[in-house]
Amino acid sequence: MRCPYCKHEDSRVIDSRATDDGMTIRRRRECNACGKRFTTYEVVEKLPLMVIKHDGRREVFKRDKILNGIIRSCDKRDISMERILNLVNEIERDIRNTMDREISSQDIGRLVMEHLKDFDDVAYIRFASVYRKFADISSFLEELQNMQQRKQRAQQESHKDTEKADKLDK
Repeated sequence: MRCPYCKHEDSRVIDSRATDDGMTIRRRRECNACGKRFTTYEVVEKLPLMVIKHDGRREVFKRDKILNGIIRSCDKRDISMERILNLVNEIERDIRNTMDREISSQDIGRLVMEHLKDFDDVAYIRFASVYRKFADISSFLEELQNMQQRKQRAQQESHKDTEKADKLDK
């Protein structure tokens, strides 16, 4: 690795460790010529992912579009940027794990909504209102009712699981 200070070509690795996401290796290096230390990062090369737009055009996947949409959906919510970035990482990982080299913009929108559903109710509704292009208040209310029904079913399932666990403990 070339030294960023003296441009000498030889350096040695002092320390290597994986970052929190496990997808990057951070290396501390020392130049064999000038002795200065610097950090490098090694990442897995990601193949370009193409997004198929509504009109059939194709464009390179841009993670920032998902990030910006989620940031707008979470506006004025008590949600840290760290949580938002973790959510975007999960979404991107799912996209890359489940899709080949192309994905439709509709599939990306559905995947974002699936993740937002469990992340924050208000952010989910905000995103859904843009993604689904609610025509009127009744379609907006219908989505709210669907969300409430899903939550009630989840609570009932959780309650049943708790009752089963209590019976097994006895």
